[in-house]
Amino acid sequence: MRTVLLGAPGSGKGTQGVVLSKKFNIPQISTGDLLRAAVKAGSELGKQAKSAMDAGALVSDDIVIGLIRERLSEEDAQDGYILDGFPRNIAQAEALDSMLEQLGQPLQGVVLLDVPFEELMQRLTGRRTCKDCGAIYNIHLSPPKKEDQCDSCGGELFQRADDNEETIGNRLKVYEEQTAPLIGYYQRQHKLHAIPGTGDIDEITNAVGAVFDNI
Repeated sequence: MRTVLLGAPGSGKGTQGVVLSKKFNIPQISTGDLLRAAVKAGSELGKQAKSAMDAGALVSDDIVIGLIRERLSEEDAQDGYILDGFPRNIAQAEALDSMLEQLGQPLQGVVLLDVPFEELMQRLTGRRTCKDCGAIYNIHLSPPKKEDQCDSCGGELFQRADDNEETIGNRLKVYEEQTAPLIGYYQRQHKLHAIPGTGDIDEITNAVGAVFDNI
């Protein structure tokens, strides 16, 4: 199963990627992880990526595509993979398709975790983290028993600076402008499978798993 997981920030695609990777024994490939690993290893692409990052610039699509190509050549990706966090826009999707066509390994399906805007805001702005043990709560969806206090260790809960409404709204706006057009792009290729990303996590996993099984 060669696939891409699409979804807005807060849609749960990172969580689902980890679970599905284990279930189907295929790697979840995060471009962020690839970049960090390449920089740490000091590979040629890693050095190019580090130069861009040190200069405060975005890492070019050519470098990211090169890293993905290298990762897909590894043994554990021969039976499939889950791409998480890439592509983010049409140009990246076209570059990815071109590279996969050269490898003779086109994407078999794209799964969209579809979550309403209001719930995304609740999930992201309601997040609270324990300063002591790192446990995560949501004041709207999974609140602690005592306000601002961790159930596990009694530590103080805090809201990350980038979890405020203005920052979250901007992140969702960028997604809407850049990434949402990918939905139409993959629909035209008849590869898109939209799954409601709300409700029980296991039920969502089963729904995405059913898509994987039928492609």
